[in-house]
Amino acid sequence: MALSSTETSKWLTLSITLTFATISASAAVFFWTKKREGDLYQKLINDLQKSLKESLKKCAAERQGRIRAQQDLRKAMLQPKTDKLETTYPMAPIGIIRSCFSTRNGTPRQPLIVPLARARLTFDTALVPPASLEGLEEYSHCWIIYVFHLNTDLDKLWKDPSRSKLKAKVRVPRLKGEKMGLFATRSPHRPCPIGLTVAKVESVQENSILLSGVDLVDGTPVLDVKPYLPYCDSIEGAVVPHWVKMDDLLAVASVDFADDFLATLTDCWPAIDKKSLYTSPEEFQILIKQVLSWDIRSVSQRTQVEENYEKTTKEQVHNNEVRDSIYHLN
Repeated sequence: MALSSTETSKWLTLSITLTFATISASAAVFFWTKKREGDLYQKLINDLQKSLKESLKKCAAERQGRIRAQQDLRKAMLQPKTDKLETTYPMAPIGIIRSCFSTRNGTPRQPLIVPLARARLTFDTALVPPASLEGLEEYSHCWIIYVFHLNTDLDKLWKDPSRSKLKAKVRVPRLKGEKMGLFATRSPHRPCPIGLTVAKVESVQENSILLSGVDLVDGTPVLDVKPYLPYCDSIEGAVVPHWVKMDDLLAVASVDFADDFLATLTDCWPAIDKKSLYTSPEEFQILIKQVLSWDIRSVSQRTQVEENYEKTTKEQVHNNEVRDSIYHLN
C-alpha cells in the first residue's frame, strides 16, 4: 500500500527525530564518560598529592623525633649507669662516616649492591692514632661495626631497656611485607642497635679511609674496623633461606633520565666539585642509576601504590564497558 506524501513526510520527520535522539543520547553518554574519566584522574592526582603531603609531614616528624632522640641519647651517655656497671661495657665511636646518602630512604639495604656508593670514614685522632691504619691499604675489603644512630628509640633503649618494646618479628621487604623473626633479618631495630657491614677499601689517607660499596647513611658512628679475611670470612657451602636469594623482587627493570639531565647536572657541578666523592657528573649519574636499580621504597609505600593501581585498573575496566555500550548504541 503506497503512502501518501503527507504520511511519507511524517515518517521521514520521525526517522530524523529518532536519529537525532540516538545521537544526542550517545553524545550525552560519551561526555558523561569523559567527565567520569576526568573526575577519576583528578581524584588520582588528589590522592597522590595527599599521599605526598602526608609522607613529607611524616618525614618531618621522624626527623624531629630523631633529633630529640639523639639529644636525649647524648645527655644519657654522659651519665654513668652505676647500677649496671658489671654488665655495661664502655664503648664510644672511634670515627664518623661521611657518605653520599644523607637520609635512610635511598641508602642501600645491603653492602656492595651499589658499587659506586662511596663514603669516607674519618677517625678521631684523640682515640685512634694514624699509625693504627698502617697495613690496612693492603686489604681489598674491611668489616665495619657501627651504631644505628637514626633509630628513634635509642634514648629509651639507653636509659631504660625495659621501656623499649622489642618487636620479635619485623616486616621483610623481600617477602613483600611478611614477618620474620628479628634475628633472621638485618633489621636495624635490634636489642643492641649495632650493625655489621663490609666495604671495599679504595684508599687509606692518614686518619681516614675512602670506602666504596657502602650501605651507610651520612653521620654513622663507627665502633671498629677489621680487615676482611677470605679464608675464614667466606664460608663455602653456606646455606640461606630461599627468600634471601630472590633479588629480582627488589630489582628495577630500567632507569631512564630526562634528555637534559646530564647537562643540568654539569651546570651545577662546579658548586660541589671539591666536596664531592665523585670525579665527574657522568660518574655521579652512574651512581644514581645504580641506586635506583633497586626499589628503595618501604613495604607500606609499595603496598599503597599497588592498591591504587588495582583500584584505577578496575575503574578503567568499568569505563571501557561503558564505551562498548556507546559503540553498540551507534
